[in-house]
Amino acid sequence: MSARKIIIDTDPGQDDAVAILLALASPELDVLGVVAVAGNVPLPLTEKNARIVCELAGRPDMRVFAGCDAPMVRKLVTAEHVHGKTGLDGPQLPEPTMALQEQHGVDFIIETVRAQDGVTLCPLGPLTNIATAFERAPDIVERVEEIVLMGGAYFQVGNITPAAEFNIYVDPEAARIVFGSGVKITVMPLDVTHKALTTQARVDAFRDMGTEVGRMVAEWTNFFERFDKEKYGSAGAPLHDPCVIAYLLRPELFSGRFVNVEIECGSELTLGMTVADWWRVSGRAPNAMFMGDVDADGFFALLVERLARL
Repeated sequence: MSARKIIIDTDPGQDDAVAILLALASPELDVLGVVAVAGNVPLPLTEKNARIVCELAGRPDMRVFAGCDAPMVRKLVTAEHVHGKTGLDGPQLPEPTMALQEQHGVDFIIETVRAQDGVTLCPLGPLTNIATAFERAPDIVERVEEIVLMGGAYFQVGNITPAAEFNIYVDPEAARIVFGSGVKITVMPLDVTHKALTTQARVDAFRDMGTEVGRMVAEWTNFFERFDKEKYGSAGAPLHDPCVIAYLLRPELFSGRFVNVEIECGSELTLGMTVADWWRVSGRAPNAMFMGDVDADGFFALLVERLARL
């Protein structure tokens, strides 16, 4: 079978970094490009971080683009309190040497989806770039094969407000456009990612690879998990964004329901909430495969096996 064509849209972020590494380590995926968006940290840092990660993977040839530097209609909210001032706090990071592409990331998405058949979009951050592309070029919507994204929650509810997950909260208007687009959508919400927790043994498995990738992932994970351990009292931290890539490689690791998901854009209390009709009580037509569970041991086994290749 030919490799699945994907575009990674991302705001690195330690867990974004692991997701990019997993994709670049997997021959089943043809990564056409990496597009940065403002989210966990501002755009100048997310595009820089994306290039650092591609170089760590031994892929300085990978094209990295800068996309939107702010949400569609709102002021940018960032998450340095989780990811640190660089977005990739933890290990000492080298300055990237590979060039940032001159083309705007949204234009790259539009051009690539028009030119290639069967492109899957993999947003790991706010949906600003994807929604902007759909608004500027509505003809590409029906050409997108699938959107597999990390965002939202149902039972787990919010991680940035009581009701909202960070990626959706940062740009709810963009999320509303994407979820209303009619594209096939698969969602990795907090309900799934909080079942894929790091443990000491799982972090040690990264470090025990004896490679630079393994060391960096272990150090990123050690930094990243301090926030969640303190906030939730959990044994480790959820690796949110790698769930997107793991689903493309091993969909059988995940289970969920095809339900209606609407995005709250008006309420002060629930802004950015993903109103997922898990029990199908609204009568609204389903528009997204909303995952609810993951085989965590299988997920981490896949991560270790693939990252060891880099």
